Amino acid sequence: MNRALLIAPQWIGDAVMSQPLVSRLAARGDEVTAAALPWVAPVYRAMAGVREVIELPFAHGRLDWSARRRVAATLRGRFDTAYVLPNSIKSALIPFFAGIPQRIGYQGEGRPLLLNKRLPNPGGRPPMVAFYSALAGGPAVAAQETERPRLQFDAATLERVTAAAGLAPQGYWAFAPGAEYGPAKCWPASHYAELARSLHAAHGLPVVLLGSGKEVALCDEIAAAAPGACRVLAGKTTLIDAMVLIAGARGVVSNDSGLMHVAAAFGIPQVAVFGSTSPEHTPPLNPRAQVIWLKEELQLDCAPCFDRVCRFGHTRCLTGVSPQRVEAALADRLLAA
Repeated sequence: MNRALLIAPQWIGDAVMSQPLVSRLAARGDEVTAAALPWVAPVYRAMAGVREVIELPFAHGRLDWSARRRVAATLRGRFDTAYVLPNSIKSALIPFFAGIPQRIGYQGEGRPLLLNKRLPNPGGRPPMVAFYSALAGGPAVAAQETERPRLQFDAATLERVTAAAGLAPQGYWAFAPGAEYGPAKCWPASHYAELARSLHAAHGLPVVLLGSGKEVALCDEIAAAAPGACRVLAGKTTLIDAMVLIAGARGVVSNDSGLMHVAAAFGIPQVAVFGSTSPEHTPPLNPRAQVIWLKEELQLDCAPCFDRVCRFGHTRCLTGVSPQRVEAALADRLLAA
């Protein structure tokens, strides 16, 4: 049996996109351990095929040279192969310091000494599932539809977490209105509020607002503009519980974000509103998903800009998506389910 260490990416969405790689490795008999930063580790705890999750004690953006050496010392002799998913130099240090015999990753930032099997860097912004899955070798991913991320929780976990939140599975909507990357990815709060009011009036179900502590103010703004319709759980749940709440929702509405990919991996009916980023690069890989992106419809030559803040100050790619359009798309996804 090949003992494999997977060095995980630092973003939730990218972590979700690595699940097909885990599936490939597990299917051929590899014993997979994921080494991940604390805010990403819960994603791997919801992946079949991951035997163990090691939380890495590093701060975002820091080299932490000494800490990486200490962690590597605890891993020496435990693994035969390392798969390094991020392209940075620092992400390849632990497998190198640990003396893992086979260290696989992309050329990245120039890592000839750290990795002994290097794939050439692809041009542009490739689909992330194929990007990660290629590290396993074998045939390339021909189409994203044939290999999409999947996460899972057992029924007992779903019942426990929803009950603790005073909810019932399939008895609420979930919105994820934030995005770590910046406001150019965020559908307006006023639009979320209008949609929440309409869904609550039509179905009588609460709308749960999810996100990190950084998104509490945004979620409070949405809830205040939709009196009685919303429950703000942003900043009040762990990531693992937020994932469970997404898995139990009747439907999900979000921006292009990590929680969008979580919803896709659970196969939840969802609508994803794209602005500055491109669904050609990071779509929700879910047959129950509907993407709304106005690039062609509004002939937006600036899209995708991948900016954090709209350089023109209008964010037409987002403000032009009406709440009524999102509600109709969500209704369509529910019927398709």
